[in-house]
Amino acid sequence: MDDWKLKAKRLLKSELIRKGISHKMLALELNQLGIEETKSSIDSKISRGTFSAAFLLQCLYVLDCDQLFLGREKSTLSIAAEAVVSYQKKSKNA
Repeated sequence: MDDWKLKAKRLLKSELIRKGISHKMLALELNQLGIEETKSSIDSKISRGTFSAAFLLQCLYVLDCDQLFLGREKSTLSIAAEAVVSYQKKSKNA
């Protein structure tokens, strides 16, 4: 079971890092959706790796991540999350 907790923890942490979002910023974003979380509660949940699927989905929603790819390779589970993002070049005059 601990292996699954570690994978969930790594998934969420990697998305937060990739997006440049701190636990404090995540709490603020969740609060704007009416989800009562504090930086401390988020710290604890992610540190333990024990959080509900609902919490994970709420966080991924706030992080604008709408796709998860779960793939198996030689009896290990590889998890990656990718947000659908449209990149545009900024003009020099903008």
